[in-house]
Amino acid sequence: MVYPIRETHGRLEVLLGEKRTGLGIGRVVGPGGKVETGESHRQAAVRELFEEVSLVVEQDALIPIAQMSYPFLTRPHLSQRSRAFIVRDFSGTPAASEELEPQWWSIDEIPFGRMWADAMLWLPQALNGHFQQATISIDDDDGVASVEWEEGHANGAF
Repeated sequence: MVYPIRETHGRLEVLLGEKRTGLGIGRVVGPGGKVETGESHRQAAVRELFEEVSLVVEQDALIPIAQMSYPFLTRPHLSQRSRAFIVRDFSGTPAASEELEPQWWSIDEIPFGRMWADAMLWLPQALNGHFQQATISIDDDDGVASVEWEEGHANGAF
């Protein structure tokens, strides 16, 4: 996931998108997706950001903010690991894709009620520069069943 950040009229904003297909349809999410064979997490983030919202970014501009594991307790085939970045240096104008309908949100007005339940647990701290690392178990109703926080830090392998 990549969370583009900009300042407009003295307010920080983050680019999120309403999911149009697949898991989480209708939810508001950060642009992102799966790593393809031979890609690094940074390469995948750059590619997905362009494919989903038409923004161009260099790998070196990505700042790691989270590393999360999401076991789906009763639907293990949906389980996934996720890496998240913020980026302030990008070019292009956000545009809708088959995957996402992008929208800028004030950092103070992020629509957590329309997001996955875990977002409110880690995203505010991550956007404020505190690296987050956790395993967040997801229950039958897509809610948070449990959270195991880990000591985390950004490193070169990320």
